[in-house]
Parts: sequence; structure tokens; C-alpha cells
Amino acid sequence: MTQPYRPLATFGALLGWFGLVLQFWLSIQLTEAQGQGALAGVWLFLAFYTILTNLLVAMALTAAARGPQGAITRFLLRPGVQTALAMSIAIVGLIYNPMLRQLWHPEGWQLVADAIAHDIMPPLYLLYWWLAVPKRGLRWPQVLVWQSYPAAYFVYVLLRGAVDGWYPYPFLDVRTLGYGQVLVDAVFVMLAFIAVALVLVALGHWQARREAYAARFAPIQAVRRSSSTEP
Repeated sequence: MTQPYRPLATFGALLGWFGLVLQFWLSIQLTEAQGQGALAGVWLFLAFYTILTNLLVAMALTAAARGPQGAITRFLLRPGVQTALAMSIAIVGLIYNPMLRQLWHPEGWQLVADAIAHDIMPPLYLLYWWLAVPKRGLRWPQVLVWQSYPAAYFVYVLLRGAVDGWYPYPFLDVRTLGYGQVLVDAVFVMLAFIAVALVLVALGHWQARREAYAARFAPIQAVRRSSSTEP
């Protein structure tokens, strides 16, 4: 990441962690009010793709703000990893707003946590990705590799549901829809992931070409400007 965008990464990291800590506290409050205890709150908190993705995004922004200081931060700062996170956080906003927002009406601090996770962090991280992440090394085959994260989450949700009988999203609710329909839903969601990833790679290639063109012709333009100012 170039130095001018470190403040943006720092702001995003602080906001992301604040939203996550707030949601963690609210989850524990909810389960304790229901008589289930704090561990049930942790289990609930870790159920949602939104939370897990915001957690990874906060970690990536923290790594960008601090700079590479170890194997984990260097991994998180890879352009391919950061683009995969951009894909995932974009899907968080794209699916939640048209499909899930109307299912509940949060208030108070829950509304704040909800807005940070679904409305603020997705465009904020995409802005950071556009401004600060190098795009030259992005390759089309990486799109399929990036699907390993949402695919792993899908398996994780099915395993959790088999244990406690609860599913975090309606389109993944095996109790109501059955495994066949849930699998169909998962395929359509995966196609959305792939479509977003393809758009990001295409934008990345376009940006890289622009930067290469500007770097190539910058010396010529500088000479022309200096020549035009000579007496």
C-alpha cells in the first residue's frame, strides 16, 4: 500500500473493529437475556458470513495501517487476498440490502452495528481497494481460487446447522427448504460471487493499464511542459 492511503486504512480498521466489538457485545447480551449464557453469544456471533468477512477486512486494514510485520500481515496484504476480500465484502452489501434488510428492524446500538457491517464497511473497503491495492498481478484464474472462502463457509453453515438445527440465513435454512433447494440457492449465490470477482479483476486490469500508460508517457509530457516554459 502506498503511504498516502495509510490514514484511510487506519480509519477503516478502527471503524471495523468498533463495529465488530459492538456486535460481539450485543450478541452476548442477547443470549444472556435468553438465559443461554455468554458462550452462546460467541457461537451466535461467529455464525454470520457478514461478521466473519468484516473480521477479515478489519484484519487486512490493520495490516495495511501497520505495514508488513509478519507472515500473516504479508499474506493479508497480497493483492489477490485483498481482492478476494473486496469480492466478499461487496457481496455482503449486495445480498443484505435487497434480500435480508426487510427481515428485521434493528434499533439503537444494534442499528449502529448493522449499518457499519452492511452499509459502511463494504464501500469503504472497496474505496481502499481501488486506491491502495496494486492490481498488476491480478489473474483471471484467481477468481475460482477466491471461491474457496464462501464455499468453506457454506460447508461450515451446514455443519453448524446439523449440530444445533439453526441456520443464519433464510436461503440456507435446510429445515425449511431441504438440502436440494439450499444447494440450488448456494449455486446462485456462488455465481454472484464469481460475477463480482470478474468485475473486480476487469477493473483491476483497466486500472493497471492506465497506470502503465501514465508511467510510460509521463517523461515525455514532462519534457513538453518544460520546453513550453523555456524563453
